[in-house]
Amino acid sequence: MRGKKGGVACGDQVEIQLTTAGQGVIEIIQPRTSLLYRSDAFKEKIIAANVSQVIIVVAAIPSFSEELINRCLVAAESANISVLIVLNKADLIEPTQAAMKTLSIYQDLGHPVLQLSALGDISTLHPYLTGHLNVFAGQSGMGKSTLLNALIPHAERATADISVALDSGCHTTTHSQLYRIDAATAIIDSPGFQEFGLNHIKIEDVMWGFNEFHPYLGQCKFSNCRHLQEPGCAVVQAVQQGKIHPKRLAFYQRLLR
Repeated sequence: MRGKKGGVACGDQVEIQLTTAGQGVIEIIQPRTSLLYRSDAFKEKIIAANVSQVIIVVAAIPSFSEELINRCLVAAESANISVLIVLNKADLIEPTQAAMKTLSIYQDLGHPVLQLSALGDISTLHPYLTGHLNVFAGQSGMGKSTLLNALIPHAERATADISVALDSGCHTTTHSQLYRIDAATAIIDSPGFQEFGLNHIKIEDVMWGFNEFHPYLGQCKFSNCRHLQEPGCAVVQAVQQGKIHPKRLAFYQRLLR
């Protein structure tokens, strides 16, 4: 088998050789259009290959991590993958209003934010899925598996109740699996995560994961500016002028540190 990072990933297109026993052996992994994965200093975890859209699933309850949303956005941007944010459990009115206030930052950046309830009407999601190899990503307890079961009833992915006391969900999905909707559309359900390492992305490339920084990159006083505390930083000036949300700069600086 021709070597690939991490071996075969969910979403890979492969060529197989049938054996006399009627089984198949993977001989070639076709070139990938994208690869979504996370990493820390010790290991890498491939999420999916050939994905064209990441669907970040968050919920009104339990609380979701903005840190993880930002890390997912950086990973998707670096792999040239579009992003849709789905706010699940939107039938909970007050928590939904609070969540949308938080998510408005990312909506303003051009990432669609769709409100729905996986236990109710999900018809508004279908147009966003069409023509994409989608991957569900997000923390445990956000309702990814419930949403997948609503879209594809025969998937029968395991679900679990959230812990109100701990404000968290239970880990039910243990491996990524692809489900095809039609010839041009499919969904990969991936295990929930509580952290999203970006160790594989070079420090100088992290800034490109923040798309609102792009107009200001290369405009700083110093060519090697890292947009931390350097004088004459165009990105910091854009924040001071209200052109970039200060929370996004804070997330970026935390990633670099």
